[in-house]
Amino acid sequence: MTTIRNALLVTGLLASLITTGSVWAHGNVVPQAVATQGLTPIKDAGVQLDADGWAAVNPYRTTPEHDKAVEIGASAYTQNCAACHGLEAKSGGIAPDLRMLDVGESGDEWFVERVRHGAVRDGRVYMPKMADYLSQEALWAVRTYLDTVRLEE
Repeated sequence: MTTIRNALLVTGLLASLITTGSVWAHGNVVPQAVATQGLTPIKDAGVQLDADGWAAVNPYRTTPEHDKAVEIGASAYTQNCAACHGLEAKSGGIAPDLRMLDVGESGDEWFVERVRHGAVRDGRVYMPKMADYLSQEALWAVRTYLDTVRLEE
């Protein structure tokens, strides 16, 4: 009887470890809201918007709000992106190293595409559509932060 009970305990322990591991596994991040007070709303930022109201370029890159955007973006990145892309955007190789994003508009284009549509391969979600969870202001603040940690070629 003791052997059966021990086997059941070990099985239960292993099952709970496997379940816990899947909850904390790479990429299982529940996006957290980001406060963006101090940043001009995108609709008022004076940049060209697409039909869905998205800015094509980073509206905070060269404005007086740049430093505030970096501060907000660093916090937002740590809360929402670092679990997959690494602290300070130093990827461990599983997700793209965001320090390598192109500068300027070409990097902005890729960034917007990815945060709006996520990344799905073979039916598996590798990155959720972050725009479903975070405001455009918060996401552009993340992009502004990423500019500050960019690796020079």
